[in-house]
Amino acid sequence: MNMALGKYKGKGTGETSLFKQLFGSLKKGDVVVADRHYCSYWLICALMQIGVDVCFRKHQARHTDFRKGTRLGKYDHCISWKKGVRPEGMSKEEYALLPKEITLREIRYVIEEPGRKRQPFVIVTTMLDAKGENAITKDAIAELFGFRWNVELDFRSIKSNMNLAHVRCKSPEMVHREFWITMLAYNLIRTTIALAATLADMKPRQISFTSACQFVLAGWQEICRIENSAQLEVYCRKMLLSISQCVVGDRPGRFEPRVVKRRRDQYKRMAQPRAELRKRLEKNDNSFE
Repeated sequence: MNMALGKYKGKGTGETSLFKQLFGSLKKGDVVVADRHYCSYWLICALMQIGVDVCFRKHQARHTDFRKGTRLGKYDHCISWKKGVRPEGMSKEEYALLPKEITLREIRYVIEEPGRKRQPFVIVTTMLDAKGENAITKDAIAELFGFRWNVELDFRSIKSNMNLAHVRCKSPEMVHREFWITMLAYNLIRTTIALAATLADMKPRQISFTSACQFVLAGWQEICRIENSAQLEVYCRKMLLSISQCVVGDRPGRFEPRVVKRRRDQYKRMAQPRAELRKRLEKNDNSFE
């Protein structure tokens, strides 16, 4: 939907500062799902002021005690967070406008699957309703937070499939162009996958992103040759149905050790500029190899 870019380092280049630039893309009723880096009193207050709910993993520096607060169920309660000391970079006026305390809901959830981490997840949310017609259960909150992992998979697709692991341009202007053009192409592929999923009555996440990229690249030249609109529609529909058949393997219960089999540090790293190394090669100096 939107992204924010920042400088390599310096003030205002952290993830939290960049995220605040995206507040204009949020609207009342949205739910922000994020990891524990974003779970701060100040950021939650800022999102609550614009009517946005949060679903964050609780920061490890905060203590959790389910014996306190208002009990909603087993490992499910509402508790008050109090405003702390004014952080650096926040003006006195901004600090004064924030509430002295906020009420949040905390749940504790453990993934009971072989090979998964058994360490409990403590999730913080502003969705407090646990009873009634619009009740949001503990399992529903845990399931919602579980979708956050899709972000990591999307990053992998952008870096690997869209070749954005390394930025090739050098000037800031061209770096921005390279980044946004890549994101435009990524969204077009995702839109194509969504169309294919709609035709086949599937969920978009069930279709392989890599296979969809290959189909789009393979059919690009063929589409350009078709001049008749009716034939073009027939061809596109066939291609979308073919894409929908590229289903991602669903292997429940699969788990793998988080280690690397192939050695990746077998080559020396480039410790000098390429131009200097070329000059050394011209003089038959291979000492760096």
